[in-house]
Amino acid sequence: MSDNQERVLSEEDQAKVDKYLQSGYNDTERKPFKPIKLMFVLYAIVIVLSVMSLWLATFANH
Repeated sequence: MSDNQERVLSEEDQAKVDKYLQSGYNDTERKPFKPIKLMFVLYAIVIVLSVMSLWLATFANH
């Protein structure tokens, strides 16, 4: 932080924030994002909803 900028937190509070961020409390292991899998899931949902819509429309006319 440069000298001409105003500090938002005191040094003590900033130290507490830095300690908390370094503690790893909110760190979670995540699986890698797979966009192809997401596309297949969305494609399957659209197909299922389309088939249900056609089935409903068929029986609504009878």
